[in-house]
Amino acid sequence: MPLFRRKSTALVEDQVSEVESTEAGSAATRGYTPSKRELGVTTPKRPSTQRRPGGASVSRTPLTKEEAKEQRKLARQRESERFRQEGGPRDRGPERLLVRNVVDSRRTAGSFFLGGAFIVLLGATIPDPRVQTVVNILWLALTLAVIVDSFLISRRIKKAVNDRFPKTSERMGSLYFYGISRSLSFRRMRVPVPAVGVGEKF
Repeated sequence: MPLFRRKSTALVEDQVSEVESTEAGSAATRGYTPSKRELGVTTPKRPSTQRRPGGASVSRTPLTKEEAKEQRKLARQRESERFRQEGGPRDRGPERLLVRNVVDSRRTAGSFFLGGAFIVLLGATIPDPRVQTVVNILWLALTLAVIVDSFLISRRIKKAVNDRFPKTSERMGSLYFYGISRSLSFRRMRVPVPAVGVGEKF
């Protein structure tokens, strides 16, 4: 009996080894690749990309009505000052800067036009014929001075732009109008503020 059991056990073990070798051979022929877990290799975990929660956030005290009003007032003042210095979209571009310098570097008849027009309006309310004559002459002189000065400004703008920007895409008529309209305002009221003084080269 012991010999029979020993032979049975040996026979079973031989059959098991044959099955395992057969399975291994068939797996090799199929190009079987063992997994990392089967090979005993562990994949390292990726570091977490989430930020760790920081400390307690500092709560900000809401502004009072007076503080909010003061902040809005300061913001408007900064915006107004920035506009005075830089102007708006129509003032952008090197050609427009050159036109402003052309106008600001000289005294223009247009800057006296508003003051003269105010005097003319006051004189028109006086029924004295002599005053009316003086008012009419003054108005005619102001009109002629503005026309002549606008012609001179346009000619100077054309020369300056052609010399410095010969390939500009800006229309000359638009630059003329921009320069003349600037010349009709008081120097201190011009926006953007003048970058050059009277008689100063640029």
